[in-house]
Amino acid sequence: MTKKPLHNFHIPVMGLAYTIDSPIRVAQYGISSVISIIDDEILEKMKNFYNKKFNLDYFGISTKTDDYRAKRITAYLDMVDDIVNEKFESFKQEISKNTEALKDFMAILPNTSDLKNGLQNLINQKDNWSSNIKNFIESNLKPGSIDVNIMTKVDKDNYQNNEQLPVMYNDAHASLRGFAKSKLSSSMVLSAGMNPRLYSYMEEFEDFYPDENGNIKKKIILKVSDFRSAMIQGNFLAKKGLWVSEYRIESGLNCGGHAFATEGMLLGPIMEEFKQKKNELIQSAYALMTAALEQKGKCTVSEPLEMKITVQGGVGTSEEHEFLLSNYHVDSVGWGSPFLLVPEATSVDTETRNLLVKAKEQDLYLSNISPLGVPFNTVKGTSNETLKYEKEAKGKYGSSCPKKLLALSKEFSPEGTCTASKKYQDIKLKELYTDRETLTEKEFDRRKSQITDKACLCVGLVNAAYMEQNLEIKGEKQGVVICPGPNIAFFDKEVSLSEMIKHIYGKTNILSHTQRPNMFINELKMYVEYLRKEITSSVEITHSQTKKWNTFKKNILEGIEYYHDLFKGSSFFSNGLSTINLQLQEYKLQLTSIEVPQVEK
Repeated sequence: MTKKPLHNFHIPVMGLAYTIDSPIRVAQYGISSVISIIDDEILEKMKNFYNKKFNLDYFGISTKTDDYRAKRITAYLDMVDDIVNEKFESFKQEISKNTEALKDFMAILPNTSDLKNGLQNLINQKDNWSSNIKNFIESNLKPGSIDVNIMTKVDKDNYQNNEQLPVMYNDAHASLRGFAKSKLSSSMVLSAGMNPRLYSYMEEFEDFYPDENGNIKKKIILKVSDFRSAMIQGNFLAKKGLWVSEYRIESGLNCGGHAFATEGMLLGPIMEEFKQKKNELIQSAYALMTAALEQKGKCTVSEPLEMKITVQGGVGTSEEHEFLLSNYHVDSVGWGSPFLLVPEATSVDTETRNLLVKAKEQDLYLSNISPLGVPFNTVKGTSNETLKYEKEAKGKYGSSCPKKLLALSKEFSPEGTCTASKKYQDIKLKELYTDRETLTEKEFDRRKSQITDKACLCVGLVNAAYMEQNLEIKGEKQGVVICPGPNIAFFDKEVSLSEMIKHIYGKTNILSHTQRPNMFINELKMYVEYLRKEITSSVEITHSQTKKWNTFKKNILEGIEYYHDLFKGSSFFSNGLSTINLQLQEYKLQLTSIEVPQVEK
């Protein structure tokens, strides 16, 4: 038996640090998770923390060291790999000798697991129990993957002594190099769209190419929102001899962190297209990759390599989980935000976790706080929000901007300025007050909010990890920013890792809410509200906007018809089918009542 993944779910990246050490916490149980590697400072501090905790011999890497960002990332990932392997070996020993520990482990495996069935058969045999179990575990068990994430657009140019450094020292480039030079055999998740320059940089590292046996040490995962994007990006990489091993489809709005709304295309129809056209995606990439590998004189492959399709965003019940696996034939389902309530899995401070426990639907919202200018899911009442209001009451705006990871605006400096920084907001507010007499009070307030809403994500998204481990936080007090998906509203208590996994597999139910809407209905609601807000909040309406809104509306209507047919012919969700149909009809009526303004060319 080959060593297959033990689970059919994974923990996606969350923020800059909520999954910073998740592999150390859960990989020994076969659970894959994703670490953000864009912030070298938090990685260095967590490396030093674990280095001391486990008495390892990893040395500190100063910012004065040449290529320190990449070297810090490599060192942290190598250390995580060492710790995971050691914990995995200990875990194997424990379940080989301890029957209760073995049964506890089997209880968190899916019922369809070949491993679980094989272990049960050996337990039933009783003869040579210990040695048979040990040999079976050694042959079939493997830890979860230590995957990494890079937001492709967070690729700021860097300077030294007022001189711009070569592109290889850009933030995302350095992160990629740090992963490429690590000893990990895992995957790199690229998110937030295509960065051709960064994608081309991958050509320089052998670990991204298949070996003579068709194995790839460093695999590529693309997070995408539709099939067209997947085809374009996959073929771009294939022309360089690089294979995309997984497409990770995420709901445009029903997700955590930055929300990249599609043109009204709902998750169901998007998944259907991937299901119908997966072979087209494979064959197109294979032909291009083979030609590129031959041209480069590298090892070729006799047949297409494995290509996985996974999905995430808003899943909350075992039935939804099973439906995605069964109906769309996906390889794994991402469970993100619910794991923020699992202390064994994620790095969250007590205050913030309690805030999430108490959060209701109305507390979760799509905000304007990201300096990237992309809608950002968050929750009311964070410590960062409280501190921001206290500062504003004193007439103080913006952050000190100590890290500058999002200093991407070139409006005032070639080196870049972050729109959440005090420097940027002071200039923009001065400009606004100069124009005040020409603006209505409503327009003035709107523009002021656009400037001052921005929050320092670089600091806010890592503080929880520092606070959980009682690590020193230097600089201006900024509190915590957290980015759960709207789905967290239906999870209202802290749970153990075992309880969460059993909930995913339908062995228990941790949801108190009986009125939680189906994940597809919840996303539909968000898209209808998004369109309505887009239209009503627009100040100057152009022809291109009306064209976009008409397409948006048309795609949602087509999605509703798709769901009518889908649920009618499915054995899933039968208990709530009448409610689902009523909700589909309700949102169809709401959508048709939204009038798209007509503007002449």
